[in-house]
Order: sequence, then C-alpha cells, then structure tokens
Amino acid sequence: MDLEIIYQDEYLVAINKPSGLLVHRTSMAAEEQSAFAVQLLRDQIGQRVYPVHRLDRPTSGLLLFALSEEILPLLKFQFAERQVNKTYLAVVRGIPQEPDFKVDQGLKNEKSGKIQEAFTEFSLIQSAEIPFDTTGRYPTSRYSLVQAFPKTGRTHQIRRHLAHKRHYILGDKKHGNNKQNHFFETQFGLKNLLLHGHQLEFTHPVSSQKILLTASIPQHFSKILEDLGMNSQELHRQL
Repeated sequence: MDLEIIYQDEYLVAINKPSGLLVHRTSMAAEEQSAFAVQLLRDQIGQRVYPVHRLDRPTSGLLLFALSEEILPLLKFQFAERQVNKTYLAVVRGIPQEPDFKVDQGLKNEKSGKIQEAFTEFSLIQSAEIPFDTTGRYPTSRYSLVQAFPKTGRTHQIRRHLAHKRHYILGDKKHGNNKQNHFFETQFGLKNLLLHGHQLEFTHPVSSQKILLTASIPQHFSKILEDLGMNSQELHRQL
C-alpha cells in the first residue's frame, strides 16, 4: 500500500490516512498481522517517522509526522497548547437545529476514569432527506454533512459529542446508532466510519510559516454523499 502524501519537506511529512489503518503497532494489529501507518510510511519514504498526533483506526484523513526526534516535541507542543486548527467532516443522522452549535461536555478518560474538559464547535454544510423510514416513525429520514472543530483532543471526542446531541455519525460502531449503521450497510454498502480529518493548520517548527493542509475525502465518503443527493458543487464551494 502506498500512502497518499499530502506534504513533505526535510522536517515533517503529512499523509491522508485511509479508514481502517492503525497509526501504531498494537497487540490487536500483531494478532491480525495488520500493517500500520508508521511502518508503511517509514518503508515508503525510506526513513524513520514520528507521529505527532493520532487518528482513530476507522477515521480517515490528515496525519502529521515529524522526521526527527528533535522536531517532534516542537510539533507536539502546538497540539498540547491548542495552537493547531483541526477541521473534520462527518455525515450524521438528523439536521441540527442551529447551523452553528457547540458542545461543551466533559468526557470520561477510559484509563483513569476522570472527567476531562472537552469542547467542540460544529457547523452545518449541507443536509438531505431520503424516502426511507430508518426509525419506524417517519416516512423519510434526514442527514447532514457537518464540519467539526475540536478545541481539545480527547479520545473519540467528535464521535462522543455528536452522539451526545443524537447526531450519530454514520458507520460509528461504538458511539453510533445500530439501526442507522445497518440500514446504510444493507442499502448503500457502507462499511466505514464517515468521519474524516479534512484540514490541519499549524506553524512550521523551523520556518515559522503558517501551513494549511487539506486531505480530500475518500471514495466511500463521497459515494454516500452522492447516495444522499448532496450537491457536490456546493460542497466544494463551502470547503
């Protein structure tokens, strides 16, 4: 597998991670004999790479790596100090009441059990209605494409915050809605989570220039948008 490289210089490299690919080697990956992003990218560019942040296995999109141990803490500092602007795209159940909304909901750390501050802003891009009853209550069903701007970096933060608002992300097996997932798998063949790391904006650790990177949405994501009748021209204009 050749990974799609979005940006590369002598200090860092960014890829468009496919859905289903792990970032690191894990015990699960060892049992499955699965490849992982660090290994694949190292072999592809012929040098060691150091992941700056993480993406969940089912989440696709931008993943940033340092190319040396000296550069790594400089990039990690920007993430820790919330100096990095992150934009995600998600297809969710329902239509938000407000086009722009915020979720300020603390989330429990799965390891420590402590509640951690968690804050995400959301913005509606497009919505659609299809002539299928997926809930057993209405003759049609409504869905939305939203942008998510996480201001903190908690585990599954966007997925959990959207679930809190009952706007479950399609394809989310852990925090989503089983009826919706089953419908989209049987009707449209969806087997992936519709959450994508679309953009990263940060300061280059050496040149101090602002860097804005964009990762195109994967085929499975764009297919569902088409299946829902989303306007692709309007999508590109707004993004």
